[in-house]
Amino acid sequence: MTMIKPQARHKARRFALQALYQQHFTQASFNEIKRDLLSENNMAKVDMDYFDALVQGVISHVNSLDEALSPYLARPLTELDPITRSILRLSTFELTLRLDVPCRVVLDEAVQLAKIFGAEESYTFVNAALDKVAAQLRKTEYQNHNGNSAGE
Repeated sequence: MTMIKPQARHKARRFALQALYQQHFTQASFNEIKRDLLSENNMAKVDMDYFDALVQGVISHVNSLDEALSPYLARPLTELDPITRSILRLSTFELTLRLDVPCRVVLDEAVQLAKIFGAEESYTFVNAALDKVAAQLRKTEYQNHNGNSAGE
């Protein structure tokens, strides 16, 4: 079994966010975006399998991710800036389809990405929205982590 390197996954998320942001504006294919990122960045220490899974997963599940997110947002997803929207989609993908990644890790990584790339204070919006999404999508894990009893 291969050891998961948290730093390599962190970098995969960071580049996945950049890829999703680029895809938002260019509508380029995954392969074109990946080629551009590889030519412009040192991605030697990036978990490329995870990067591929994240970007392709978000692109192919965007409608179901948006449906899962929308009930927990104070405003329509279309009104959010592309960075915030991409962070929310990326994290919802992980919460929904990457059950091997702990809920707490997904939330922490999303907040860090929002602090680095998002508008000022966008991390608070991201944290609040994903907290609600995680509480719904990963009820047991979320409750165990937060010390809540069932139904709270």
